Amino acid sequence: MSRFGAGAPTSARWDVRRMNDPNPLWGSNGVAFGPDGRLHVAQYLAGTISAVDLATGEVEVVEPVEGPVQSPDDLAFGADGSMYITDLAPGRVWRRGPAGDYALVSDAVAVPNGIACVGDRLFVNEMRMGGRLLELFPGGGEPVALAGGLALGNAMQQGPDGALYYPHMLTNQVFRTPLDGGPAELVAEDVHEPVAVRFDRDGVLHVVSRGAQGIVTRFDGDRRTLVTSGILGLDNAAFDEENRMFVSSYASGGIAELHPDGRTRQVVPRGLAGPYGLTVDFGGQVLAADHYRVARPSPEGFTADEFLIFAHGVATTPDGHLHLTSQFGDVRTHDPATGETTIRAHSLNRPTGIAVRPDGALLVAETGAGRVLAITDEVAVLAEGLDSPVDVTVDDDGRCYATTATAVVRLDDTGPVVIADDLAAPQGVAAIGDTLYVVEVGAKRLRSVSVATGETHVEVEDLAVGTPAPASTTPPLYCHGMPGVAPQFAGLAAGGDGTLFLSANGEGTVLHLRPRA
Repeated sequence: MSRFGAGAPTSARWDVRRMNDPNPLWGSNGVAFGPDGRLHVAQYLAGTISAVDLATGEVEVVEPVEGPVQSPDDLAFGADGSMYITDLAPGRVWRRGPAGDYALVSDAVAVPNGIACVGDRLFVNEMRMGGRLLELFPGGGEPVALAGGLALGNAMQQGPDGALYYPHMLTNQVFRTPLDGGPAELVAEDVHEPVAVRFDRDGVLHVVSRGAQGIVTRFDGDRRTLVTSGILGLDNAAFDEENRMFVSSYASGGIAELHPDGRTRQVVPRGLAGPYGLTVDFGGQVLAADHYRVARPSPEGFTADEFLIFAHGVATTPDGHLHLTSQFGDVRTHDPATGETTIRAHSLNRPTGIAVRPDGALLVAETGAGRVLAITDEVAVLAEGLDSPVDVTVDDDGRCYATTATAVVRLDDTGPVVIADDLAAPQGVAAIGDTLYVVEVGAKRLRSVSVATGETHVEVEDLAVGTPAPASTTPPLYCHGMPGVAPQFAGLAAGGDGTLFLSANGEGTVLHLRPRA
């Protein structure tokens, strides 16, 4: 399942094992049945669309990352079999013809998300405050607004009465609007964190929740019932010809059949969206920052039961607190015991790796600003003028190291000192004794560096690290204030027994590396 088609890692010095299975779906967002009967799945974080055979669970990539679509969030099929796709971060809507040809329908929609086809007509809404519900014209013509004032629109569908039904995610409401425009009508309020509106084959309205409990609210006439799936971060749903409900999860991917009583059957396994940064807590357990959550090992691989939104770097302290860097430019401290989160720094330019110094200060690589910060009650600059620092670590003597675009540097009081240079996109770094270990994403290998001599050795090769770059322009980090596509990095953490944990974010696994005797 590596996105590079690579085999297993090779090493003469280390035994390498996967702690979880590779991820078949890199998050699962919009879902819709295609003309071939397969369930098509938009994968926003991966920039791909896959088709799932629900009978076998087989997954086929039909829109690869090399295609024109950068961040597919939702999709729908037209009467002629064309697939229409909302490309959220760059703000585009695409048509993929039955023969696989692409045409840009519109680039005039801000944060396009929910999409619906009604016969030959195409409708899209915007996931932003004051958003619009629009009709688009694939054959040409300016978009026509049917409704405005949406408080973050999302997945929508035509109801039995002919109107389009859609959620306002921010206000926990569901509205409907006639196809030819007119005043939006409130259908339901106090709906649990609505993210998608779907009707089953009997015309019963189901509203999917994006929350931690995986709730679906069912409206059958005047009767409202809640079905709890337990799937963190539901995103969308589709009903097959037998009226079976299949749901997706933006937080952990996979496809599951959801029964009316809340029971689930996993068709495509869930998995990690990254992983990004890693840490080992003081009980010896590895934790993975996984964009929407911090995941822990479990019998199913890695799981999490709470959201820690846009977590990229992670570190721990003896009090059990988690310290996180966020895509929104924050550094946060989270107490799992109370659920409380404290913002330690904000408005940073792409904070990524994080470590804890012996005096308790948080060390943060601020990639976009070329700095490493030391955060206590205040934010201080430990080093600046660095070339895109990605990760930081601290050795047993309290000395701080950082990876930059091509080097590993030690951050002394007098300035950065190069320990090793001419590396291939070094990212994750960890210290064991007087040796540093570095993930070279550009060469897909792990390298050791002697702190004393600077001598280096290749330790592991053929790692599934890094992510393929799309052929088109890199999507923005933010789009109209909403999160764009996250920059990913391959993290590394040292266990207390001389082992290493590595983020194989090219396949969605955490690798456990143990030195051979």
